[in-house]
Amino acid sequence: MPGRATSSLGDRIYAEQVRSLFVNATPAAIMLLAFTFSFVLAHGRMPSTALTVVGTLGVVASATRLACTYWLREEALTASLDRQAARRLEIIFAVPYTAFSALLGVFGMLVFLGTNAEVHMLVICLIVGYCAGVATNCGQRPLLAISSIVLAVIPVALVSFFSGDSVYVAMALIASAFVIAGAQSVQVRCQGAQAEIGQRLTSTLQARRDTLTRLPNRLALREYFREARSITPTGTVAVHYLDLDGFKQVNDLHGHGVGDALLAAVAERLRGAIRAGDIVARLGGDEFAVVQFGIGNGEEAERLARRVALAIREPYEIEGLPILISTCVGTIINQDRNVELETLLERADGRLYEAKRQRGAPQLSIVAA
Repeated sequence: MPGRATSSLGDRIYAEQVRSLFVNATPAAIMLLAFTFSFVLAHGRMPSTALTVVGTLGVVASATRLACTYWLREEALTASLDRQAARRLEIIFAVPYTAFSALLGVFGMLVFLGTNAEVHMLVICLIVGYCAGVATNCGQRPLLAISSIVLAVIPVALVSFFSGDSVYVAMALIASAFVIAGAQSVQVRCQGAQAEIGQRLTSTLQARRDTLTRLPNRLALREYFREARSITPTGTVAVHYLDLDGFKQVNDLHGHGVGDALLAAVAERLRGAIRAGDIVARLGGDEFAVVQFGIGNGEEAERLARRVALAIREPYEIEGLPILISTCVGTIINQDRNVELETLLERADGRLYEAKRQRGAPQLSIVAA
């Protein structure tokens, strides 16, 4: 958004925590299959109208949460998120997620009201697996994680506690104790994640700055690269090199004052586009670099490059002038810890040149006032 104020550290941390909800959709797919399988078996062993209704709704809710994850995943992982956008994504994610948790709890309660011990065992395995997945995948959003665990476990624990069978009573007490312990673990994990993200962001913000954009300069980028390379567990790094299509026309038509303001606006968008732990720097002129550490595969680098391009392409309003620019990104992925940053920047710059040559001249980049 043109003229947007710098996001606070708390907003940046929150956005990164929301992104974590969409990183891995596989557990949701596995739970959909596991719940459907369990529902079919339970319905075959102990058919009832209530079980049929709740089980069917559970399948629908599970499928919906999986669909929402896939539907919003690209936006969550590539878009530049302010607090409002992150909150919207979290709410859309949380509604089917908590609905399924409640339906799983009711489904388990209905099963435990019956007397089939084999189906009881199956449902317990399902709930335990679900809670483990919730703690792992939603641990950075403790309210969502804890409420989902409680909704899934407590109905079964209550039925078991009042069953009168000592084994089931013991199971109910143990399950309740695990819920309490799990809630505390989620809180601790969330606090640790917040501290880690905050430290990384603060470290980036305190780096040496370019006087115009307040981004780290080339020297700061080199120092950060050397330090981060020494402490990052994986040696895989992505270096993105980019410049601005249409920036020269802005300077020529509107003067350097508008050009400088545009560079500052671009820098702000780049800050919002990168992940916690990444660094963006101004190399000079209209050239910028983004460095990603600890990436698992090339897809992560591609996502960030797309996110950067989309962020820069959004319209600007500088001193009342509507301006459109775009960018082209050259990316290099490297696993050799012995390669220096300058070498990677040169290679990424070469990729940028190739991409520009293949694309041809940029389209109209400025909207006349």
